[in-house]
Amino acid sequence: MTLPLSHPALSATDPELAALVGAEEQLQADTLRLIPSENYVSQAVLEASGTVLQNKYSEGYAGRRYYEGQQNIDQVERLATARAKALFGVDHANVQPYSGSPANLAVYLAFAEPGDTVMGMALPMGGHLTHGWGVSVTGKWFRGVQYGVRQDTGLIDFDEVRDLALKERPKLIFCGGTALPRTIDFAAFAEIARESGAVLVADVAHIAGLIAGGAHPSPVPHADVISTTTHKTLRGPRGAMLMSREEHAKAIDKAVFPGLQGGPHNQTTAAIAVALHEAAQPSFRDYAHAVVANAKALAEALLARGFDLVSGGTDNHLILMDLTPKDVPGKVAAKALDRAGIVVNYNTVPYDPRKPFDPSGVRIGTPSLTSRGLGTEHMAAVADWIDRGVTAARTGDEDALAGIRAEVADLMASFPAPGLPTD
Repeated sequence: MTLPLSHPALSATDPELAALVGAEEQLQADTLRLIPSENYVSQAVLEASGTVLQNKYSEGYAGRRYYEGQQNIDQVERLATARAKALFGVDHANVQPYSGSPANLAVYLAFAEPGDTVMGMALPMGGHLTHGWGVSVTGKWFRGVQYGVRQDTGLIDFDEVRDLALKERPKLIFCGGTALPRTIDFAAFAEIARESGAVLVADVAHIAGLIAGGAHPSPVPHADVISTTTHKTLRGPRGAMLMSREEHAKAIDKAVFPGLQGGPHNQTTAAIAVALHEAAQPSFRDYAHAVVANAKALAEALLARGFDLVSGGTDNHLILMDLTPKDVPGKVAAKALDRAGIVVNYNTVPYDPRKPFDPSGVRIGTPSLTSRGLGTEHMAAVADWIDRGVTAARTGDEDALAGIRAEVADLMASFPAPGLPTD
């Protein structure tokens, strides 16, 4: 399927850049996107992201700006904030963070001092760089201590988490991560945080859409602060939000501005408002549950084909595969699958003996394919393509990869992606 030409003004002004955008549109249309942190946004979100709101500087908050001419911008931000509070049921929401990492940095600024102890899941176990990992500024300016998962089950051992928290007495405890295929027990983390005197931060960047759609338990009754990106399963623009109990509202807002940022990106705030409105619709609830159903069906199909899945499966949108039994490194497999039109990312697995840039695993997820309308009835075919692709990666069979790519493109043509040009 060849997409029609789009972006006429861009094409006239900068044809070189327009060609690259067009090529990316074609790639997203033709390929099976399985990276769990990616998705398709609606045409409405895309349009909001490209409005004249781009032209405004708006340092401060609604009703308390350092620039005049904010009559409309204040209403946009208030709309996004009100929708976030209603959707997630929180006391306070800040929609200004530029992305997930700055949002997490604002939490540090609000509640900790340089050198304080902070606690999060170790990056190789499925955590995030900003949860105190050593190569991140959060591990350089703060003393990071990490918990992990059991080697035999791939699940968090809360007795070990509690022992570590009581021993180290961190100012912050982060729960959530980037490669966690199981339901996060926010209540268990909250009890440990209370006992150790820590502020509990739920980083729900990956699962925010599942929470909004009722397909994953909410951290709101348990966490002091909730950090999230607005893309991924929430299907919004690349931005972020911080939500909290009312008692922490002032500290959070002060940390975001003027603590870390200047003027917010108003066009992104508008697109966040649109995405939150979409996520409040009954159809989004259906979407969130379909994401999980597809992931579980795909996991079962992969297990039937002899794949080793971390924790034995999934409860959410994400599957983490250890390819060691398949005798193929994760990076080799990911690049081969890319040539086959199946977009994944290579990823470390818990207790991985290989280096992070050449790990044993591959991480996949179902948000994007679900946005295109694929259902559980298609997951066996997806698993078969992955199985054939990994085998071709091991044997170097480029013809097999080309054959898979043609099959993938044929199926994708029947499921147009939201937001992409159509004939």
